[in-house]
Amino acid sequence: MDILKELFSLKDEKYKEFHKKLIPNVNSDLIIGVRTPLVKKLAKMVIKEGDDALFLSKLPHKYYEENNLHAFLINEMKDYDKCIKMLDEFLPHVDNWATCDGIRPKCFKNNTDKLIFDIKRWLKSNEEYTIRFALEMIMVFYLDKNFDEKYLKMASKIKSDKYYINMMISWLFATSLAKQYEKTLPYLEEKNLPIWVHNKTIQKAIESFRISDDDKKYLRTLKVKIK
Repeated sequence: MDILKELFSLKDEKYKEFHKKLIPNVNSDLIIGVRTPLVKKLAKMVIKEGDDALFLSKLPHKYYEENNLHAFLINEMKDYDKCIKMLDEFLPHVDNWATCDGIRPKCFKNNTDKLIFDIKRWLKSNEEYTIRFALEMIMVFYLDKNFDEKYLKMASKIKSDKYYINMMISWLFATSLAKQYEKTLPYLEEKNLPIWVHNKTIQKAIESFRISDDDKKYLRTLKVKIK
């Protein structure tokens, strides 16, 4: 299968014009303009045709949608160790939040005991989107039945000047307020997060329908005024 040809056959110019505004740090010449459901559908076709291994071995890719396709192929992997190997090769090439947030391997759900060790390793990376990905995996897999306050502590220790890392930390803590309010609140009361992250967490929490009006009222009092 000529995968790049298939991607260009799905091009939607209007969608490209809309989508490129969402990922301003990606060169618009490298965005084909293919809607995400179509890229996911193509990923299943690539696997069915047996062309996935060859495509996954070809890094770096040129186009944004090629990277998204790569992410969706990894998502379908059933073998955890193989999935991690593919991720370690791919994550350094991820250059935007949308591709990063599209990585959600199905095999992670039943391997959270192993996953946390890889998350800890990724958090030590120098790559912006590798760190963002690790933080998102904490948010997705460790705020419910696997919750432990130590995971919030891990996230709170990440200090960065990278916008997309800080946005993910805010998202993680806002989600944790919705799911583990009493355990999460001290991070705001004690101001354990950088000011920008602290205030963005409160903003996101206030926008959430999962947090009560009374709790939102209290959270507003914790916002830090920047002089």
